[in-house]
Amino acid sequence: MEWEVVIGLETHVQLSTKSKIFSGASAAFGAEPNTHACPIDLALPGCLPVLNREAVEKAIRFGLAINAKVANRSVFDRKHYFYPDLPKAYQISQFEHPVVIGGELTIQVENPDGTTYAKTVHLTRAHLEEDAGKSVHGIVHGKTGIDLNRAGTPLLEIVSEPEMRSSAEAVAYARALHELVTWIGVSDGDMQKGNFRCDANVSVRPKGQKEFGTRCEIKNLNSFKFLQAAIDYEVRRQIELISEGGKVVQATRLYDPDNDETREMRTKEDSMDYRYFPDPDLQPLEISDEWIDEVRATMPELPGAALNRLIQEYGINEADAIQLTSHRPLTVYFETAAANVKDKKAVANWIRGEVLAKLNAAELTIEESPVSAEQVGQILNRMSDGTLNQKGARTVFSAIWEKKGDNVDALIETLGLKQISDTGAIEAAIDAVLAANPKMVAEFKSGKEKAFNALVGQTMRATKGKANPAQVNEILRAKLAQ
Repeated sequence: MEWEVVIGLETHVQLSTKSKIFSGASAAFGAEPNTHACPIDLALPGCLPVLNREAVEKAIRFGLAINAKVANRSVFDRKHYFYPDLPKAYQISQFEHPVVIGGELTIQVENPDGTTYAKTVHLTRAHLEEDAGKSVHGIVHGKTGIDLNRAGTPLLEIVSEPEMRSSAEAVAYARALHELVTWIGVSDGDMQKGNFRCDANVSVRPKGQKEFGTRCEIKNLNSFKFLQAAIDYEVRRQIELISEGGKVVQATRLYDPDNDETREMRTKEDSMDYRYFPDPDLQPLEISDEWIDEVRATMPELPGAALNRLIQEYGINEADAIQLTSHRPLTVYFETAAANVKDKKAVANWIRGEVLAKLNAAELTIEESPVSAEQVGQILNRMSDGTLNQKGARTVFSAIWEKKGDNVDALIETLGLKQISDTGAIEAAIDAVLAANPKMVAEFKSGKEKAFNALVGQTMRATKGKANPAQVNEILRAKLAQ
């Protein structure tokens, strides 16, 4: 039997506000346990929530970015469930009347053969809510500690339609969503801190069947690798279970990366189990059209528009543009570096090659690069005017990276990297190489092209790598043709 996979994602995005969604306590990460928890977060009697305006503006910004309807009126509800790190025994969330309705996100999905296709995933909603605290196991043997620093941090829960049909599509969607929320500045998207995490709803059905199969929800996937692995395992599990005559039970499951498997956490609740009702301590959220227009006026250029503009304005190819618009600071870095460089493609190549390789090896972001975009532009200009060759450019780049200097021209002089472009000097070096290597000359003249490359290498060594490679090639070919 052929099977079809049905996947929908619920993504929890922590909004990058300074304070929590309903209290003035800090939303910063990394403090000692329970030092960022105020009476409201602790649910002490008589404490009332006050909505954070900045969290609302970030929700509006996201709604505009996905071309959704931003509701003029939305309602906060109480979602009841008991868990040790939820002091109120309910979570303030939104249910029937969310702040963002609909919207869509176009993704690029890679096939196993390396080709790609575009797909538009529609979103059901995005709603504001507070996060719960964190249970900490193992600090005291046999006991669990409760850290309420995260309790009350602002979340935007983004719910997709169940339109994805493979783990590859789910990962492409999650990556595109991560790129978007960081690009527009609503979240830092730090997955290691739990600021961007996905719940995957997965079911299978015989191909051609219209009705959905019974779904299972895999909770708290905080890496793209784990998201794909968890979905792939769950698909296999469900297909094998049904094929052997069993039935899938609707449940919440957790992914164990050590054993590459999902395990049942609890049977899945439905909405009626949470006993939703409007929170009497919070007025309905009223968002005027004027407020929406104010937020719209501050919106940055979106990734898709930036990608098309880079291709058109800078003449770079689509692959370069896709990578350079994967992160907004990277786009800014490229455009700053390319501002005064004639060969824009060379800038794209250098950033995708030298810069990102160094950053990845050092586990740094583009914002943390020791070499500025302006310095990259200066290095490339010295290559284009013949002052530096490729090797010399890399040496200058490494010197700046290692804080041996910050002035490109001064480093070229100090390190003796100025390229030899004097025709006479290059001719003299080539003449000496030809005289010393008659066998290579004979091999080239008999049709062995590799001999030419060997003679170029000998010339570069003779000039200590300083000769202009283009001139070496041109003069050497002319001399060998005589």
